Amino acid sequence: MASLHTYICRKSHKKIDLSPSWAQETEEKLSSELVDVLKDMKVDDDWKWMYLLVCLRTEAEQPESFIDWFRQLAEEELENIFARYSFPYPDDLSAYRSKMLYVLTEWNRQYFRLVDQSVLQDLQQEAQHRSNQLNFFPQEEVLDDATNGLMFRPINGLERVLLVPQFHFQPLNVILSFGDTIVCHYASRIYTGDQEYIPTHHLRVIRSLGEKNRLKILRYLTQGPRSFIEIVRHLKLSKGITHDHLSKLRGAGLVYAHFEGESLVEYTLRPRALEQILPNVLKYLEQ
Repeated sequence: MASLHTYICRKSHKKIDLSPSWAQETEEKLSSELVDVLKDMKVDDDWKWMYLLVCLRTEAEQPESFIDWFRQLAEEELENIFARYSFPYPDDLSAYRSKMLYVLTEWNRQYFRLVDQSVLQDLQQEAQHRSNQLNFFPQEEVLDDATNGLMFRPINGLERVLLVPQFHFQPLNVILSFGDTIVCHYASRIYTGDQEYIPTHHLRVIRSLGEKNRLKILRYLTQGPRSFIEIVRHLKLSKGITHDHLSKLRGAGLVYAHFEGESLVEYTLRPRALEQILPNVLKYLEQ
């Protein structure tokens, strides 16, 4: 889901850690029929419904098992699942399922099954590591460490936050609210390539600190929680530029992003990222 989400979310292609040519190189490997279907897809309610269905089948360890379950699901069962939630679901469930079955099946066959297996193994190890941490540390601490600063406030009806590590959409996150469940596909900080370089997530902190407006934001946050609009007014910059600065700070884990459901309501300073960066740089230099 995360790899397909990354491909569909075209506006984010310039923000992800994968090669800028990843989307184009991927498209060249896909059939023209699949490319045409994917070009019409957006990260919208229809896509959100697919995430919901995946959440309900967390025991499906392989894409094929989920696809088989989805294929065999009676239309009435599908409608009953969707009816539990408030946002609009597709009018023609039969057409919706046929389209999504085609997309998931062909994306799995033409792309996902060909992904470097070491990446998938690292993701599985990351998920197991976080699961093990829950046996020894408070949930809030595990959430903070895993997501690099995402915080979810308790809201009426919320029963669980489902954390799923992802590789393709780094350093961004996918956050979706389904009433009793929040799904967070978080950046796993798993990277491939030359291990001689300083890790990407450490380099991102250093780069984020090398800009005066971002330092100005961090200094402003030492005074307490601030909303996006408050930060815009403080910087006296456009919303677009301010959003870009905050996105860089979030990717570096230098700020806490506080959510109510899917809504990001305010930011606070995350000092631990600052406290960790110098020891991490020294460790790299001494290797």
